[in-house]
Amino acid sequence: MYLPRHREAIWKYNNPAVRNYLHIAAAREYNLSSKMTAAENVCYTLINVPNDSEPPSEVSLKADLEKGEIKAKTEALKKVIIMILNGEKLPGLLMTIIRFVLPLQDHTIKKLLLVFWEIVPKTTPDGKLLQEMILVCDAYRKDLQHPNEFIRGSTLRFLCKLKESELLEPLMPAIRACLEHRHSYVRRNAVLAIYTIYRNFENLIPDAPELIHDFLVNEKDASCKRNAFMMLIHADQDRALDYLSTCIDQVHTFGDILQLVIVELIYKVCHANPSERARFIRCIYNLLQSSSPAVKYEAAGTLVTLSSAPTAIKAAAQCYIDLIIKESDNNVKLIVLDRLVELKEHPTHERVLQDLVMDILRVLSTPDLEVRKKTLQLALDLVSSRNVEELVIVLKKEVIKTNNVTEHEDTDKFRQLLVRTLHSCSVRFPDMAANVIPVLMEFLSDTNEAAAADVLEFVREAIQRFDNLRPLIIEKMLEVFHAIKTVKIYRGALWILGEYCSTKDDIQSVMTEVRRSLGEIPIVENEIRKEAGDVKPEEEVSVAPAAKLVTEMGTYVTQSALSSSRPSKKEEDRPPLRGFLMDGDFYVAASLATTLTKLALRYVAIVQEKKRQNSFVAESMLIMATILHLGKSSLPKKPITDDDVDRISLCLKVLSECSPLMNDIFNTECRKSLSHMLTVRLEEEKLSQKKESEKRNVLVQADDPISFMQLTAKNETTSKEDQFQLSLLAAMGNTLKKEAADPLASKLNKVTQLTGFSDPVYAEAYVHVNQYDIVLDVLVVNQTNDTLQNCTLELATLGDLKLVEKPSPLTLAPHDFANIKANVKVASTENGIIFGNIVYDVSGAASDRNCVVLSDIHIDIMDYIQPAACTDAEFRQMWAEFEWENKVTVNTNIADLNEYLHHILSSTNMKCLTPEKALSGFCGFMAANLYARSIFGEDALANVSIEKPIHLGPDAPVNGHIRIRAKSQGMALSLGDKINLSQKKSSV
Repeated sequence: MYLPRHREAIWKYNNPAVRNYLHIAAAREYNLSSKMTAAENVCYTLINVPNDSEPPSEVSLKADLEKGEIKAKTEALKKVIIMILNGEKLPGLLMTIIRFVLPLQDHTIKKLLLVFWEIVPKTTPDGKLLQEMILVCDAYRKDLQHPNEFIRGSTLRFLCKLKESELLEPLMPAIRACLEHRHSYVRRNAVLAIYTIYRNFENLIPDAPELIHDFLVNEKDASCKRNAFMMLIHADQDRALDYLSTCIDQVHTFGDILQLVIVELIYKVCHANPSERARFIRCIYNLLQSSSPAVKYEAAGTLVTLSSAPTAIKAAAQCYIDLIIKESDNNVKLIVLDRLVELKEHPTHERVLQDLVMDILRVLSTPDLEVRKKTLQLALDLVSSRNVEELVIVLKKEVIKTNNVTEHEDTDKFRQLLVRTLHSCSVRFPDMAANVIPVLMEFLSDTNEAAAADVLEFVREAIQRFDNLRPLIIEKMLEVFHAIKTVKIYRGALWILGEYCSTKDDIQSVMTEVRRSLGEIPIVENEIRKEAGDVKPEEEVSVAPAAKLVTEMGTYVTQSALSSSRPSKKEEDRPPLRGFLMDGDFYVAASLATTLTKLALRYVAIVQEKKRQNSFVAESMLIMATILHLGKSSLPKKPITDDDVDRISLCLKVLSECSPLMNDIFNTECRKSLSHMLTVRLEEEKLSQKKESEKRNVLVQADDPISFMQLTAKNETTSKEDQFQLSLLAAMGNTLKKEAADPLASKLNKVTQLTGFSDPVYAEAYVHVNQYDIVLDVLVVNQTNDTLQNCTLELATLGDLKLVEKPSPLTLAPHDFANIKANVKVASTENGIIFGNIVYDVSGAASDRNCVVLSDIHIDIMDYIQPAACTDAEFRQMWAEFEWENKVTVNTNIADLNEYLHHILSSTNMKCLTPEKALSGFCGFMAANLYARSIFGEDALANVSIEKPIHLGPDAPVNGHIRIRAKSQGMALSLGDKINLSQKKSSV
């Protein structure tokens, strides 16, 4: 099995340990270079091997095959097949099977015999064909002439797997005759048999292309024509093109399986010879109208690679859009949307797609949120001044539709997406803001806080940027103010009204709305009077024992609760602001105090009449005082916090003094802060857009080398790679191209040693991590002079890993080696461990089974984590929702805060959400939010709070904490372990 040079070199050494080591090295090199292990050969038939049964003896099998009933012979034949797969030779049974089993006409027996003849050794050790195979060949010939079409077809399929030309040569006339059989199953398998024989042994049927071409011209069945045409593509492309030329106008009438092969042929021909494009591009255009979605998809992809003309790109994009709308499978929709996104990345194609934005928006009729999200993002990337008006009209209609749909979680999220898209359109095209704002303002009263918060953020940015829209926004805000249902939105609306109401009438309107929302004042007396109207005063209020509670800041407060027989209707009748206050939410009261202070100071500056000035200021101070009184009483569910008391008291003091400094802070500096924040955000967005556009622009430098396709080596092709071959490799999980491109990504770097060099069985594993599973390629080397029977790799897993199937037992000759492959399914993102042992029997020994314990294989969580992005609001929401937290103490030798942060980012595959400007500079302290998402859709959050103790000198290491939050315990713990292991920077 080794390479010849290895066999000669190994036995020069007398030391057994050296010989064993060389055996391992030779096996490893043979494994990595030849790639011809049993597990990697082409597999035709998968057979399940039960491991719990004892292997039967050859004598008992021979008896069952000779004298048993059909059922017994069937079972015996199955056992023989399994034993041969496990490495047993069983030469004595070959003639028994030929004499007693081969003549039987039972269909199950015949199916099993095809498997048996596929795997049984057919040659002697010196490579000559066994004499018994002449009898088997005669049986093949009879089966090829059998009246049952299933037996004929199965035999033809079996002949595709044979690699012995001596067996195939006598069968050629019978195979040719099958091309004229009445049944299509036989004919299409005859074409496959002729193709494989022609590919492997051209001398046996040299006229195969001509034969198949004639067959194709006269054939009517779609599957037979497809197989024949496929053979001509690979065997004689010129004949395939000749046939296609004769029927190119009838291609649209062919079956979809034949149309797919025609698309592949056209792609390959035009790929190799671009001058043929004009000949076949009309055919591709016609196939865009095919009734098969698969044909339309492949034809559109081929058309894009063959032509960059605007008409071609438009036709392909229109085809993609139709596919998305008509296909019901969401996965198909997402895949085709990705194709549209790829088209958009090309600068010239982007202009064509901009005209199709309205067609793309038809995809929003899909109920799936992920499809809608990707569609809106694509439409937003393609929006221009030509189509923005139509886009906004469609989005407004979609927003209104969501208001009429039954409330559902996805409906709320879709409304948020629409609001954000309209927000982005209005920022990029300010003329659209006036049309958008009136529709969106109605959603401030929505019960879904997230959608209302997005609207509020949009309104805040619009009122700051667009001075001409301020009267309209304030008017609409005052209209919906009384209908706002959530306290967070109420606070934001108060702030906007307090900041931007600048006329006397607007200020008076805000005060009217506040009084309307607050109800009659003083609040405490009014509430007590309400209670007195229903029950006697002495029965009305009973103070419960004081209870200790923990505030959001972590401090203890004492609360006294009033128990009374108040009907729930009274609570429903309360105005919104009073309801918030009675529920104990006094943060909104602090916001109201700030708003009233701004309005009062502005009112004093506008109105010259002293009486009116004093009246407005006094009314504002009365509202603040009555809220303070309410907070100190025992009526609310929660008492007012000290922070809110300080804020309201400060506002009272400002109004009582009315100093110019405070006037400037309240009415000027606040707005400057908002303006600065919005400016910084806009600059960041422009910078990111500029980077994206630079990536997409195809720039050719003056000194760039010119690439001639005719002179390019096969391994140097880039954009001219065969897309069909690439997609096939991707589907098979073949990553050899990437590994070959990067010399450091050698397989040897991923090899894990499982046993010691002195163990009787040496084992090492190459761990290949795919997206949802792990493939273990285990090399097993017999280092003894004995034959090891039933050598079995037994594996077990720890964590969220699952062994898909148990590896089959093997028989290893002295100093032989073999490869065993095992698949492990991964269900979630957490560190996993694979452990186990190798058990075997020594041939001829009477002792019990031997066992070699394997080292553990640790699966790294980083293979499944990818950097991701989210908004600050989403981060805070997830931080509040996730229940698992892991706090990691910083213990590192890194002395720089920024360096430590980048080290953690590179070690954990997480993305820093905190802007670069917020992290710049040095103050001895740093706080940053990190985010990542696993391939299984699990979110991982982290908050880094670190500091550098300046008093310990410039070389003092960073200290602090990293808090990790995740929805699952495994994710939080695994990420914490990874950070702990990689905190310290390795010294080079």
